[in-house]
Amino acid sequence: MICEGSPHDTDEQLAHTVGKPVVGLQMRIVKDDGTVAAPDEDGEVRLKGPMVFAGYTDADATASAFDVDGWFRTGDLGHLRPDGHVVLTGRLKDVIIRKGENISAKEIEDVLYAHPKVGDVAVIGLPDEERGERVCAVVERADGEAELTFDEMVEALTAAQLMRQKIPEQLEVVDRLPRNETLHKVLKFKLRETYADKPWP
Repeated sequence: MICEGSPHDTDEQLAHTVGKPVVGLQMRIVKDDGTVAAPDEDGEVRLKGPMVFAGYTDADATASAFDVDGWFRTGDLGHLRPDGHVVLTGRLKDVIIRKGENISAKEIEDVLYAHPKVGDVAVIGLPDEERGERVCAVVERADGEAELTFDEMVEALTAAQLMRQKIPEQLEVVDRLPRNETLHKVLKFKLRETYADKPWP
């Protein structure tokens, strides 16, 4: 555990943050260029403290898990608000780099998940010669609902005021997303394997 809420938090803080860092934990947000982010600036969440593990039994795995200053690289993206509360916005491995711009899969997923025709959704990056990666939304059809169309997806994302460049170029609708058996997590690597070589206009 790295953050916790408090009985003294406001409803807004409880609803929109994961709380403040726990006592004894040091946290910093590090941007792509390696500098420490200012309040409200997104970057990777990195940690130090007695609750952080010392490392793996494999030296190479340990070296990649910690930066040169000994901070643990969580792989989580987020920012620290001026009120000291932490907001998580996604995962580094879920960042899609389209024409040199970082796009958060979670930001798109959060909007589409609220659509009545969407039971679940996973947004992935697929190899693309022109863009580096293109954005693909894989939608699990909601029970009893018709299939979400491309135009409906664009309309929902536009209404949520997502920037045009973040709107997926590709939509795939499935009956069920692939998941692991234990945690029921969506297996995005399976989706990348499935759609990486699928013909696309």
